[in-house]
Amino acid sequence: MSKQAAEHHTKAAEHHEHAARHHKEAAKHQEAGNHEKAAHHAHVAHGHHLHAIHHHEEATKSHLEHHGKK
Repeated sequence: MSKQAAEHHTKAAEHHEHAARHHKEAAKHQEAGNHEKAAHHAHVAHGHHLHAIHHHEEATKSHLEHHGKK
């Protein structure tokens, strides 16, 4: 695997971890009835999810460029 693909995989994993933390915060605030903070954390989690998808796609492209399309 190319170094660039590995970096994208690492970044994707980090964004998934950030998203998970924000989902947990959203759940905590939702249970406490603080819907505004819950919505904020859910929105931030979604942003991290989108970044993770981006890095996944970049890792895939890098892999294909390095190993060729079969």
